[in-house]
Amino acid sequence: MSRICQITGKKVISGNNVSHSHSKTKRKFHPNLHSKRFYVPEEDKWIKLMVSANGIRIINKKGIADALKDATAKGFYKA
Repeated sequence: MSRICQITGKKVISGNNVSHSHSKTKRKFHPNLHSKRFYVPEEDKWIKLMVSANGIRIINKKGIADALKDATAKGFYKA
């Protein structure tokens, strides 16, 4: 499974390690992803999502149904 949040769309980005002498080597910044199960009462079923910590906060604020609807509209989640 790829390292992409299914709610926010956050993914791996690249950057540089910068040493004391300012020599640069490539590195990756990974999102804070968690595999988590959520209960969707409208469909009366459990779904498993890879979500970032920010995605969990969005689900807590909006609710799982609204968060999934927005993520589907943006193309981050496919039902």
